[in-house]
Amino acid sequence: MVAPALRLPSLPFLALLAAAIGTTSPAAADEAALPYELPPADRSLSGGREPGPASQPAPVRYAQDRGDIDDSILLPAARDRDEDGDRRWARDHFAVAAGVISVPSYNGSDERTVLPAFYLRGRVSGFAFSTRGTNFQVDLIRQKRGQRTDFKLGPIIGLRSDRTGRIKDAQVEALGERKLAVEAGLAMGVTRQGVFTSRYDQLGVRVVGLADVSGRHGSWFVSPTIDYGTPLSKRVYVGVSASLNIYGKGFGRYYYDVDPLGSAASGLPVYDRAGRKATAGKYTIGLAGAWALSGDLRKGFVLLGGAQYGRMTGRFAASPIVRDAGSADQWVGGVGIAYQF
Repeated sequence: MVAPALRLPSLPFLALLAAAIGTTSPAAADEAALPYELPPADRSLSGGREPGPASQPAPVRYAQDRGDIDDSILLPAARDRDEDGDRRWARDHFAVAAGVISVPSYNGSDERTVLPAFYLRGRVSGFAFSTRGTNFQVDLIRQKRGQRTDFKLGPIIGLRSDRTGRIKDAQVEALGERKLAVEAGLAMGVTRQGVFTSRYDQLGVRVVGLADVSGRHGSWFVSPTIDYGTPLSKRVYVGVSASLNIYGKGFGRYYYDVDPLGSAASGLPVYDRAGRKATAGKYTIGLAGAWALSGDLRKGFVLLGGAQYGRMTGRFAASPIVRDAGSADQWVGGVGIAYQF
């Protein structure tokens, strides 16, 4: 969902989060011990010009296809209860969420747009899955009932719609729209529950790797992430995260280089450094929170909010698409509501 490892999200929801934090203190988590375990959150993840007439309808886009917001730190998945003592695997659960998110019009833009955001997340017979917008992920390592250390490994497939439409900067639009890219790869990681503040907090580390399988940018993307989340009470959950995005040469060439033809059309200077070699192109830090309207984070309706700051770096930040037409500072933020059962 909106989002929302350490990869913190960005958002006007900070007011909501501040209010939630003001309701209880970290110490309250121990004083009002939870009668159940809140589990490790499911991990989700995220060259040439392709000119297209501005009159063509812009494709449907979701913030999630950029991998900007991480739902891992937004909402703890439902955990085992005391009943069904003979059950081997962690109990089945499902969560659906929807909301809105404010994001840059493209990665590196200083213009903003508001998009719909949603996800479906669940676990069946120990196998976890999640879908957020145009991304889908499955964890093939089954989670056993009551385990505190959870290893994760599974496939991810998603769509990247950056600069495929609704580009608000006239110079970047003159470079031509990019085609929708299909990316596939793997996510792996480990989460440990009961680390610092109580038996219920969780610390996770993971790496997501994706490669273009559609022949658009013809490259790859790797993102190591660390996240931490803790319930402050049965009703309130907060999380923080940070990540680094590393991109292959083709990615930089396709999205951030400016060739002579593009320079003539847009007025931006020629630039070819983004596609010379693989580079760390962006880091993000984020903060997110959940407030259970039902009074119990395991079930019912939950309000979600998250805010994330990202910074374009190195050869990507030096690109005229970012330096001249946009901004290296990238803020993302959103709010939504989830139902968990």
